[in-house]
Amino acid sequence: MPYLYPSIQMRVTCHIMKTSLTKAQVAIIGGGPAGLMAAEVLCAQDVDVHLFDAMPSLGRKFLMAGKSGLNLTHGEAPDKFLSRFGTAQHHMESSLTNFSAKDIQAWARELGIKTFVGTSGRVFPKNHKAAPLLRAWVRRLRAEGLNVHVRHKWIGWDGDALQFETPDGPAFMKADATILALGGASWPKLGSDGAWVDPLSEQGIAIAPLRPANCGFDADWSDHIKTKFGGAPLKSVRLTFKDQIAKGDATITENGLESGPVYTLSAALRDEIEANGTAVLHIDLLPGLSEAKVIEALNRPRGKKTMGTHLKRTLKLTGAKVALLHEALDKGTFQNPVGLAQGIKTLPITLVRPRPIDEVISTAGGIEFGGLTDGFMLNAKPGVFCAGEMLDWEAPTGGYLLSACMATGRTAGEAVAQFLKD
Repeated sequence: MPYLYPSIQMRVTCHIMKTSLTKAQVAIIGGGPAGLMAAEVLCAQDVDVHLFDAMPSLGRKFLMAGKSGLNLTHGEAPDKFLSRFGTAQHHMESSLTNFSAKDIQAWARELGIKTFVGTSGRVFPKNHKAAPLLRAWVRRLRAEGLNVHVRHKWIGWDGDALQFETPDGPAFMKADATILALGGASWPKLGSDGAWVDPLSEQGIAIAPLRPANCGFDADWSDHIKTKFGGAPLKSVRLTFKDQIAKGDATITENGLESGPVYTLSAALRDEIEANGTAVLHIDLLPGLSEAKVIEALNRPRGKKTMGTHLKRTLKLTGAKVALLHEALDKGTFQNPVGLAQGIKTLPITLVRPRPIDEVISTAGGIEFGGLTDGFMLNAKPGVFCAGEMLDWEAPTGGYLLSACMATGRTAGEAVAQFLKD
């Protein structure tokens, strides 16, 4: 039986049918990991569960996250794991404890997906892929009775009914409880476009502004860097901003810097730029050598060799790293071994802005916890719950984002089940 039927009105309007005359009707809006995990909880209850997504298929951002190897969670100690959520950790603690990294690994095994812990502590499926896990997950949910409605973009409420845009015109549903799991504002082409901010704001819901997180930054590069080194890697560097340090491989872009260690520091860098207009990041181009060793190498006789050749032969510095030295240091510094060594070990790079929000990995900001119950129900709108990246938290890459989305989805699902019983 189709779940939609045409209205007797002349305008093109559809209503979502109840699949049962007696069971409570639950709407979950958003088919990412938070929404799917909420559905998993509620499909085990005696309720009808309807999952809506604006895209033609579920889990599009989840699949994108798996293109470079799906990082499900992180295997570090729980207290350190929780600390990754900064000022929001108090609000996240219950969810992350009740559905921990070990629980996620056990859950994946139940779906037939074996996992392993990498040398960095990150947890991956053994095949590194997202698609097999997503297929198994959705298949199990459908078997448990989940009603899936794709190409349904939620646009708010019409009275007490949820309202959707569909290819066939408007659609409506009156739900006994609703879970919103619509993501942040990154990757809008995959469905997370932040369009939910306006309809919730109209209901008086307090929302912290959505901001870039886990993002690259712009620097005012010279044309030489832009044209010759855009896309070049900076292998094995150490980045420092104030008292924070991140190690790994960064990438020079035509606009500035991005990749792993930049993302790790992105929240602090973004906040500094918002407060003061710029942020000065320091790069250690040779973290394996002390400054004294670098000075010793630079003091070796170079004869008629160029400085580029001298840097290559004594310190194995070439390409992008040498280009950045010329970008950030004046000519006189290259004639001073001590000053040059200091530049190599603490090269200052001024960052001027984060990349646009539709390019970033995730977003900060969202629905403020002060307007939510412990089960993430909106105080201003009883019966409406929220989960995932819509909530006002942020975390670095490394499995924390996906863990939190699933954990808060599970909390919201459990809270809806209790709400319907009360």
